[in-house]
Amino acid sequence: MCKVLEVSTSGFYKWLKTEMSPQAQKKARVMEQIKREYEASDEVYGSPKITKELHNKGFSTAKRTVSVYMREMGLRACVSRKFKPTTTDSKHDLPVAPNLLNQQFKVLKPCTVWTADITYIPCREGKMYLASILDLCTREIVGWRLGDRMTTALVLGALEMAYAAKKPSAGLIHHSDRGSQYASKDYREKLKAYNMIASMSRKGNCYDNAPIESFHSILKKELIYRTRFHTKQQAQDELFAYIEFFYNRKRIHSALGYVSPARFSKQFASRVN
Repeated sequence: MCKVLEVSTSGFYKWLKTEMSPQAQKKARVMEQIKREYEASDEVYGSPKITKELHNKGFSTAKRTVSVYMREMGLRACVSRKFKPTTTDSKHDLPVAPNLLNQQFKVLKPCTVWTADITYIPCREGKMYLASILDLCTREIVGWRLGDRMTTALVLGALEMAYAAKKPSAGLIHHSDRGSQYASKDYREKLKAYNMIASMSRKGNCYDNAPIESFHSILKKELIYRTRFHTKQQAQDELFAYIEFFYNRKRIHSALGYVSPARFSKQFASRVN
């Protein structure tokens, strides 16, 4: 080994016996924990979230220091692709609900405002689409459905899942774009049966539904762009794991005080009770 490293035998053994300084030991411990947190996040967290996780575990390390150490170790967070606003084709003669939400995205109570949208999921076995419903207060994905086509049945499946899981009180505002799936008779009747109030974005304005658009952007950055789905079953399994176990229960959210949606919901419930 000494020959390969081009050092003397005496020098090598002297190096082994040399104790690390307290500062070097502290840096090594911090870097080891940074690597653990990075790997625990499936290599998606950047320095702000990793700094928060370190603080939760008793490490008083500054964000700038974490950033420097991550660069030294070659650890990088997922980088978002340039945002390209997309709008739904609203060329239909179905009834359109008024924009009750009006970009008021700060909601103080769970199960009072939900936002819904559909996004494309690439798969080698065939195109797939994900319908998601997000609670604006907790940022939790309360309902979702993956399917082969952008049909009313797809979005109804996500809505039925959300309602079964949360059983919201009457008067919840359900906000979506003007897509024909959300404007369909079946969907409008289901909202009425659930005592929900329909709200829709203005024509051609994707920012009216920004929170759910943001979730789909995060999903694509952290999972879809990093994974090649060979089969539809693989897509179903990996989306389930990401949404239910990582995003809802583990991934910390800056808008929630750096806790996960599930933990935020639990904290809210404990305060109320």
